[in-house]
Order: sequence, then C-alpha cells, then structure tokens
Amino acid sequence: MSIFERYLTLWVALCMAAGVILGRLVPAPFHVLGTAEIAKVNLPIALLIWLMIIPMLMKIDFAALGRVKEHWRGIGVTLFVNCAVKPFSMAALGWLFIGILFKPFLPAAQIDSYIAGLILLAAAPCTAMVFVWSNLSDGEPHFTLSQVALNDTIMVFAFAPIFGLLLGLSAITVPWQTLILSVTLYIVVPVVLAQLVRARIIARGGEEALYGFLDKFSPVSLMALLATLLLLFGLQGEEIVAHPAVIAMLAVPILIQVYFNAGLAYLLNRLMGEAHCVAAPSALIGASNFFELAVAAAISLFGFQSGAALATVVGVLIEVPVMLSVVRLVRMTKPWYERGQGKRRAAQSLAS
Repeated sequence: MSIFERYLTLWVALCMAAGVILGRLVPAPFHVLGTAEIAKVNLPIALLIWLMIIPMLMKIDFAALGRVKEHWRGIGVTLFVNCAVKPFSMAALGWLFIGILFKPFLPAAQIDSYIAGLILLAAAPCTAMVFVWSNLSDGEPHFTLSQVALNDTIMVFAFAPIFGLLLGLSAITVPWQTLILSVTLYIVVPVVLAQLVRARIIARGGEEALYGFLDKFSPVSLMALLATLLLLFGLQGEEIVAHPAVIAMLAVPILIQVYFNAGLAYLLNRLMGEAHCVAAPSALIGASNFFELAVAAAISLFGFQSGAALATVVGVLIEVPVMLSVVRLVRMTKPWYERGQGKRRAAQSLAS
C-alpha cells in the first residue's frame, strides 16, 4: 500500500475542507462545472469517474471466473453477504438512524436522499481496494481475483434492480432512466474499455507491461477521486457549514454495517470450514464498498448538492481507516479461527 493510499483519509479530509472554503470564496467556477451536463450526466464528473474506475477495472481478469469452483464455499458466503445481506442491512440501518433516531437533527428535505446515498454505497461491492486489503490480510490471491471478477459480472446486471427495489421499499421515487444510464456509463462502458485496454497492453508486453502501466496510472486515478471530492464539496459547502454534524451522523450506519457484514462473512466461512486465507478476504470483500461508483451514481441520480452525494462521500472518508481495522481484526483472530477449524476436522475424523 503506497503512502498516498495509506493516507487517503487525510487527503480526502483536506479536499473536503478545501472544497468548502473555495466554494464559499469563489463559487462561480464550481457552479459552471456543476451545470456542464447532458441528459442529467455531468460531463466533468463523468471524465473524472472514468479516470478513477478504468485503471481499477483493468486489474480484473475475467478468465479467473473459471477458478470460482476452487473456493466455492468462500465464494458462496461472500455472494450471500454482498447481494442478500449488505444492501438490505444498510437500508435498515439508514431507516433506523437517519429516518428515525437522527431525523430531528437533520435537514428534513434531505432525509430520503441521505438514505438513498447509503443504499447506493452498499449496493456496489468493492472491486479495486480489495486487492490491497486481501494482500494485507494474507488472503488467497486466486480467491480474491475470482471473487472480484464475479462481483463485477453480477454488478452489471444486479446493481440497478437491487438499488431500485430498496428505493421502492423506502418509498423514494426511482429515477429508472437515469439509473440505467448511470449503470451503463459507470459500470458497463468502463468494464468494456478496461478489458480492451488490458488485452491490448498484455498482447504487446505481457502482464509485466500491464502492472507497469497501472503503477504509473494509479496516482492519476486517486487524483481524479480527490478532484471529484473537491468539486463536490465546493458545491456542498453551504450545506456542510450549516450542518457540520451531518457527516458524523451519516458515518454511524456506515460503520455499523461494515463491522456487521465483515463479522458475518468471517463467521459463516468458519462454520463452512473454509481456510483463513479465504475467510479473511471474504470478510473484507463483504464489508467494503465500491465508493467511486456510488459517488458517481449519486451525483447522476440526485445531483451535486444532494444528501445522497454527501452520504457516499462520507463512505470515502472512512473507508481506509475502517477497513484497515478489519484487516487487523482478522489477522489478530487467526489463531482463534484456526482452532475452530482444527476442532471441526477432529469431529469429522471421529464421525468417519
């Protein structure tokens, strides 16, 4: 993990602060950029999102889908958590904390938008930073690669239906045309472009050339993320200054759902008899979010100044420190995890 990635939370916080200050001092450039859109798609943000997402998607080898069967228990657990638990648990936490407990302290006009942003954050499983978390937790690399490839494939088809379903259950109007356009722009097109560029680079210089390209391009990807946040907070400045506690309140359901889903995936893998090197990345994949996609979709669906956009950015703010804490937890509990595996194998040996 590079120094830039390790201190991502610091850079995010600085960009948030700079955006708020610049948005109040020189608001005109931000409003010009904020209104540069076609069919409700902001063009500067679309460019920045592609710069963010495409290099990350180039790391995915869809040929790895052929190895899914090698770790079917871990794959099954992660898919269950990602598709059947995480979006719904986040929706429930959003309704509880934002819709009920914190409602008196939040701007009434943004309540539904905050909940929608939280759901967006949970509906997209992480694809890029997972490789970092898996490496830090001594995860099985082939499991991680095949799981992420499978996640990306499912996300192309399931992201819009899951998000639409949960918005409907929340009695929030579903902007289907914009949602489908967002999925096409921020999932389908980047996946296709990333795979075409990946194949071309490998054909010319092999995987070594690919990794060299990604190493050089990674800073550009992260800078695009920070530029997006600067623009977002330049337009959100008035709202943030008026309600500074909003960020802390939005962080509460995000933190709870990360630890809940990580713990659930970890325990289910232990019960299923999966090795720790699979359970660790499974827990991390089950807990983390594709926050770049969530930010892009929130801006497209609800606008720069929406509560949904702010909620997804809070996810960016806390992603690195909270996921590093999960890495530490799964590493610390490895002896406990493997004792359970030993007892399970002993019981199976006696039974046979």
